[in-house]
Amino acid sequence: MQELWKQLGSPRHLVVFEAAARLGSFTKAATELNVQQPAVSASVKQLERTLGAALFHRSHRKIALTMAGDRLLADVTRAFEQLAHSAAAIRQLSRPDYVTLSASTAFNNYWMMPRLAGLQADYPQIDLRLQSSDREPDIDAENISLAVRRGTGDWQGCECALIAMEVIYPVAAPSVMTVAAELRDPSNLLTQRLIHLEEPVRERPAWSDWFANFGVVGVTPDGGLRLNDYALVLQAAMAGEGVAFGWKHVTDRLIRQGLLAPRLDWQWATGQGFYLVWSKRRALSKEAQQVRDWILSQS
Repeated sequence: MQELWKQLGSPRHLVVFEAAARLGSFTKAATELNVQQPAVSASVKQLERTLGAALFHRSHRKIALTMAGDRLLADVTRAFEQLAHSAAAIRQLSRPDYVTLSASTAFNNYWMMPRLAGLQADYPQIDLRLQSSDREPDIDAENISLAVRRGTGDWQGCECALIAMEVIYPVAAPSVMTVAAELRDPSNLLTQRLIHLEEPVRERPAWSDWFANFGVVGVTPDGGLRLNDYALVLQAAMAGEGVAFGWKHVTDRLIRQGLLAPRLDWQWATGQGFYLVWSKRRALSKEAQQVRDWILSQS
């Protein structure tokens, strides 16, 4: 950033340049910025000296952008629009009807989205923002209303309520499960193509943990397809790419729709759970409380 200001002189020069270029007049730019016209002219000249290029063609009572000016205006306009978008988004965080739910892509896609119409019908005034993340964000630092976390329900500085206990069983496309359904023992699943979830940050159980629960130890199922997002795992499973972990609370609806088929007799209850979490330090708004209670009623 220091190098940028060495090249441009001052961020104020960019503001003045953008106004003059957009309005096509130093005088109009001065009026908009509530400064004198000579101050606009001097700021533009300083920017031109710093860049070593003319930004405007000047004639009597008229200015026009040079090629260099056109290029700079395009980049400045794009940067200012991005800043305006960020500022608007940050301002919205303070709105009482603004509620953020942070969860995995899979939870948002396969648990929340199918139920979203019901929430909007019950609470049409609430502006709910679904935030998908591959990590567990700091809900206080990032001003997040609600989040979904896997664990035992013990997080410092957080209140929580159980959405679902963690229950895992193999799932696959019905055509693939037709073959897997004939397997007599969990160890026989090692003969099938497995889809592995390898999240980069969040801790999640692996196929080796599932096999160990059924007494199949000392074997590492290395083959198959490896993906770093559970939503992609489920898409691959529905596409017939192999057998995947089925987290019950996420896959129930897909199973009812016939998109996936399970081996329900090979369920593993891990003792962990998926919890809705919110801050102890910051009171929930009325709207966030309504979203919290509605999600828990659905679970």
